[in-house]
Parts: sequence; structure tokens; C-alpha cells
Amino acid sequence: MRRPTVVGNWKMNASLEQTTNLLAGLTEGWSGVHQAEVAVCVPYPYLPKTAELLEQSNIAFGAQDLSEHASGAYTGQVSADMLLDFGSKYVIVGHSERREYQNESSELVAQKFEAAATKGLIPILCVGETLDEREKERTFDVIGRQLRAVTERCGLGGVAKGVVAYEPVWAIGTGRSATPEMAQEVHAYIREVLGPEGDHTAILYGGSVKPGSAPALFAQEDIDGALVGGASLKAADFLAICRAAE
Repeated sequence: MRRPTVVGNWKMNASLEQTTNLLAGLTEGWSGVHQAEVAVCVPYPYLPKTAELLEQSNIAFGAQDLSEHASGAYTGQVSADMLLDFGSKYVIVGHSERREYQNESSELVAQKFEAAATKGLIPILCVGETLDEREKERTFDVIGRQLRAVTERCGLGGVAKGVVAYEPVWAIGTGRSATPEMAQEVHAYIREVLGPEGDHTAILYGGSVKPGSAPALFAQEDIDGALVGGASLKAADFLAICRAAE
């Protein structure tokens, strides 16, 4: 059985005070035993505080990116071992904003996925198409290429060590969201590409998930949870999405 999973991606948001208050709200609202796995991926500077505040909780945490290199003269980059030093469990790789703004190729994303998985981090591999690509009916071609870059480097079994997040680029930060049926179609395709390993690989939806849209999305057969952006910055909204996943 695939465990329902909800991960908050804070992106470049929050202050130290906001981090403290938000995590306090989450730990209070998510105490006890739950079926769903819940995690937050915070900005690098707040990893120490996050590790401190979540130490006795049932909420995991991680980072939003990592270097493909283990160590060396790579100014400004952060390695898998550095993330592990603070107790990180997850790391996002290949988010559409990094693919676009930092020109990250699918090959580089595959290297980062391997760097994370090799060290024992759980990489969250983001894949997705732009509005232009969807309108040209290239969704499956684009996502297939993004997935195959990782499977060719790490193998299907290697990908199964991580999580896949489908994030339609046209639905991120726009207020638009794929219908549950649209999202299900793509999730089913991703699982098909992953073959037998797809049966036990968590595939999350990551396109402007809100408390109101989460239940219908999670009711779909192949949607195992969500990678949540803006709504993860409000404890009440994020917790409502987490509860919907159960």
C-alpha cells in the first residue's frame, strides 16, 4: 500500500519568526497517530530551527534543492550530507521554477536525484508541462522525457526510492488547477512509465492545491497526495489538506 503523503514547499518565504509560529501550529494540529505522511521543505537557513522544533513531532522535513556534487569548490551550493546533518528526510529536485529560472536540464535533475537517493535522502522528483505544451497535446511527451532522464540514470528501482510530483506548470501560482480527471490521467501515465515499480511509488499532485480542491483530487486512484505551495504557508489550510489525504 502506498502511504498518502503531503509535502509543503515553502519556496523563498517565511522569516525566522514566521517559521517558528507556523511549525508550532502544524505540530499542535498534527499530533497523535496519522495515516498520512506529512513533511515541509523549508529554505536552507531555517533547517536548524525546523530540526529543533520538529524533533519530537510526527512531521518530517527537508530542503527544496541540493547540489549534484558530494563536496568541493561549488560556492553557494548545498550537498546531501549537509542536509542529512540537520536530519532532513526529503529534498525536492527538478521543481519547474528551477528548471525555468535556473535553466536546469532533465539530465542535471537526474544527477541531483541520484545524489540524494545515494545518500539516503528521499528525492521528490517534479515533472510537468507548460500551458503551451498542454495545448499542443505534448503533455505525455514532455513528462515521459523528464521521467526517462532519471530512469536511464538510476533505473526504475532507483526512481522507486523517491517520490514523483506532477506539477502542471500552468497551474502553479496561477490559481488554476487541473481537474481531478485531468490530474488522474497524467498520474496514471506516470505510473505506467514506471512499470512494476510504479505500483509502490508515491505520485503527488502539485498544482495550486487548496483545502477545497484536495478531497476530489485525493479520491482519484493514482493520486497519492500533494506537493503544496502557497497553502502550506497557512497552518489551517495545510492541515486541512493533510486531513483530506487521510
